[in-house]
Amino acid sequence: MRITGAVLEEIGRPRPYATTRPLRVTELELADPGPTEVRVRIEAAGVCHSDLSVVDGHRVRPVPMLLGHEAAGRVEAVGSGVGDVAVGTRVVLVFLPRCEDCAGCRTGGRLPCERGSASNGAGALLHGGRRLARDGEAVHHHLGVSGFATHAVVDRASVVPVGDDVPPDVAAVLGCAVLTGGGALLNAVRPGPGESVMIVGLGGVGMAALLAAVAEGVQDVIAVDALPQKLDLARKWGAHRAYTPEQVAAEGVRADHVLECAGHPRAFETAFAATAPGGRTVTVGLPDPAARSAVSPLTLTAEARTVVGSYLGSAVPARDVPRFAQWWREGRLPVERLITRRIRLDEINDAMDELADGRAVRQVVMLDGS
Repeated sequence: MRITGAVLEEIGRPRPYATTRPLRVTELELADPGPTEVRVRIEAAGVCHSDLSVVDGHRVRPVPMLLGHEAAGRVEAVGSGVGDVAVGTRVVLVFLPRCEDCAGCRTGGRLPCERGSASNGAGALLHGGRRLARDGEAVHHHLGVSGFATHAVVDRASVVPVGDDVPPDVAAVLGCAVLTGGGALLNAVRPGPGESVMIVGLGGVGMAALLAAVAEGVQDVIAVDALPQKLDLARKWGAHRAYTPEQVAAEGVRADHVLECAGHPRAFETAFAATAPGGRTVTVGLPDPAARSAVSPLTLTAEARTVVGSYLGSAVPARDVPRFAQWWREGRLPVERLITRRIRLDEINDAMDELADGRAVRQVVMLDGS
């Protein structure tokens, strides 16, 4: 079938992206789903730093590539081997499918799926191959999703059903921002009674972690960001204290657990320095592969510290997406607050500029008239 999507033509074009237009909205051919796959009519897709990191070259992927990895929509067709998802079901798309058979999948979310990671890096689907083409040339999938489009064919392992009561934009944000930030809070930080949590970097993932910490009843939630407007939002949304990185250093602010969500080496250093003795530094950000941070190994030993990496919130999507959806239903997790801007697909390059400038929490592309 013919679809419309935003294709990254070339990595590393200079800013402003609204002018250089690395993403081109174009028509493509989408093949039918294979035996283990489903076709989804996309209703909403979030714009995330993991998209920007491919555009700016920090995360090298094969091109041309149809970007977008945080999305939600309705199932339109299923492959012959899919019997547990009905046509018409609203689903959250998740960017790391799990084969449920490798060593990574046997860790309960602590390690990513080996097969899913390999297929994501190749721009293919979990069970191999590509379902996208343009003028006879294959177009690569982004993290098994390619959600900046009217439709997508994805592996069954890349979707989690949610109820019709969850709006498309909220459902989309559950698939990355909430799963990564909230998942890291629950699965990697795991704060105990009376313990404090600091969140460094208040983009979509960091703000989702903040909302999850408030929902969990953490008694001292500390927000850190360089932008005063984001600190104001954090206070409004439940942070007990808010600081710039400079204030954290100058005032010696510390927390039992510190969650780094900025994906920058200086942010990691801020998070590490602010972790109290015996505490845990959890990093979920994805910096440039060449980036390096300086920390003192002696501090780890002398202060009995732990540093933990958390990819996709150390989550098992089939377990954690329904949990966060239920929290949203109960009013505990106001996910809609994260959405600071709703846009059309043809505004995607401008959205990348907004993201690069740090102005946005979460922008969501609304598709299919949603």
